[in-house]
Amino acid sequence: MRKHLIPLSLVVGGLAVSAPLLAHHAFAAEYDANKPITIRGKLTKVEWVNPHGWIRLDVTDDNGKVVNWGVETGSPNAMLRRGLRKTDFPPGIEVIVTGYRAKDGSSTMNGTSVKLPDGRNLLTGGSTPDERVE
Repeated sequence: MRKHLIPLSLVVGGLAVSAPLLAHHAFAAEYDANKPITIRGKLTKVEWVNPHGWIRLDVTDDNGKVVNWGVETGSPNAMLRRGLRKTDFPPGIEVIVTGYRAKDGSSTMNGTSVKLPDGRNLLTGGSTPDERVE
């Protein structure tokens, strides 16, 4: 009986450990490395959550229409390691965000940096196509 429990427990343990990995996605699955983008808008919300944080901002397009953009960032831990705090992103401030556009053309991007009104340019800890720090 014991002889059968060891392989079974290894299989069950392996599945339990790998399940979160299946939920995580690679940069190339959602974002286009050939579509760098810079947007400017008013910060509406910051979601400091795992596995990736989100910055939401209202951006006025060329036609005057306001579109709410979602900017994926690194995890809260990655942001903290870069010296960022959630309080660095108060709603209502105007920011400039650089990153890469979503492949599906939606108003979503993977952010690489956020420039604040005081001139600070903060790295967001998000993934980049070649994992360079810009």
